[in-house]
Amino acid sequence: MSLDEEAEVAGRDGALLKSSAVVGAMTMLSRLLGLLRDVVIAVFIGATANADAFFVAFKVPNFLRRLFAEGAFSQAFVPVLAEYREGGSREAVQALIDRVAGVLGGSLVLLTLLMVAGAPLVTAVFAPGFVRDPAKYAITVEMIRVTFPYLFLISMTGFCGAILNSYGRFAVPAFTPVWLNLSLIGSALFASPWFADPVYALAWGVMMAGIVQLLFQLPFLYKLELVPRPRWDTRHPGVRQIGKLMLPALFGVSVSQINLLLDTVLASFLPTGSVSWLYYSDRLTELPLGVFGIAIATVILPRLSQLKAEDDSRRYAETLDWAMRGVLLIGLPASIALLVLAEPILTSLFQYGALEASDVTMASLSLRAYCLGLVAFMLVKVLAPGFYARQDMVTPVRIGIIAMVANMVMNLAFVVPLYLFFNIGHVGLALATSLSAWLNAGLLLRGLRRIDVLAFQPGWGRFMTRLCLATAVMVAALWWLAPEPQVWQSLAWWQRALELALLVAGGLAAYLFSHLLMGTRPADFYTQKAG
Repeated sequence: MSLDEEAEVAGRDGALLKSSAVVGAMTMLSRLLGLLRDVVIAVFIGATANADAFFVAFKVPNFLRRLFAEGAFSQAFVPVLAEYREGGSREAVQALIDRVAGVLGGSLVLLTLLMVAGAPLVTAVFAPGFVRDPAKYAITVEMIRVTFPYLFLISMTGFCGAILNSYGRFAVPAFTPVWLNLSLIGSALFASPWFADPVYALAWGVMMAGIVQLLFQLPFLYKLELVPRPRWDTRHPGVRQIGKLMLPALFGVSVSQINLLLDTVLASFLPTGSVSWLYYSDRLTELPLGVFGIAIATVILPRLSQLKAEDDSRRYAETLDWAMRGVLLIGLPASIALLVLAEPILTSLFQYGALEASDVTMASLSLRAYCLGLVAFMLVKVLAPGFYARQDMVTPVRIGIIAMVANMVMNLAFVVPLYLFFNIGHVGLALATSLSAWLNAGLLLRGLRRIDVLAFQPGWGRFMTRLCLATAVMVAALWWLAPEPQVWQSLAWWQRALELALLVAGGLAAYLFSHLLMGTRPADFYTQKAG
């Protein structure tokens, strides 16, 4: 490679790292507000029957949102849009956007109306265990009718965000989830007094958030002169191509979400509080997953799609290698830190008001089980785009189905004995999800290697040695700094926050300082051959 080519690669990779940092920073803000949102929710509704009902009503449209807005649709739409940008006129791009908006929007309106009308059936399908509790079942049905229109609103928001991401405008879509958190916090604090049960205020807050998020995106699309003008045209070649790619990807890209939803279904049969314990523990794993895993995946998909259109297989492989290293650099220490500090974190964030110490104990067990699969969740996020940018939807679908079936088998294998002998069936659900994520990630990695799309770049041995040693030093620092578990229960909220902040700062400092001593430098990750 010539010096000019090396400079071009470094420049592109620096931009890739910068874009990942921008998305990560915006996502971090959203996740921190999300944690504040969950603290407020825990104070208001805790882990009660109504809390279980709300989390199901919130999770159902969110699950479908991740399929339509962030999952299969995005993975299918972005590569096709890249092709139109590369080989077509601006008018052709606008025509594609208009017709995709019309077909996607029209389909979602129909689906939303059907789901609202069939809310009792939806509840019975997604939370069958609630049927035996008429009060819990009834309130879940009512809230699903309020929250389900969020699917249409947030899916169209995701469509707009995919356009912005394709044009390098990553910050706006990454900031958009902040409005959901602000809406729910505001609903809990200010709207709840107007309702007989505060849980209804949260349901209406979800709907309001969807409206705000969609409106927030439109001015930025206007600046690009790409505001969608919906047209129903299922015969448009681009629409047909996206539909062909999207249908099989519904399973492949969102298998982890399907697994989490299956957890909710099975948890509805377990003791009251199980759905909430899984929710609170899952929320903490979502912080590193969203800030780093999804951030990297968000920026590499347009890049990989562009490199595929340019037929640049070398940089394609280097981009995937860079993404894997970035995920491991953050994901491994984050998962270990969450595993070590599960109870202190949950106590500091959630144990106020309606949430009791026993709830924290139960949630900490499922959090530790989720932590075992956090790195795998993140790897799936960055490996799957390696197939989707090539418009290969079949391979991830096959792998996703294998992982999902394995998750269902492991659910039964783990939940029954853990519930019968230890009364912690929800931990079995989390453990099965983690193990199936590793199976998913491993099969994706093997698939990319088999088709020579992913090639490990030099320096992996040195990178992994440094990573493991730095993580070990971080764990030692956390064990040394952490107070005894019973101490957390006696502390005031500000003391808990201060102790937790010191722990996080100390662990992070130990991790980063260890890397610096071993020779790791930030500049190493400006190129994809960093080792």
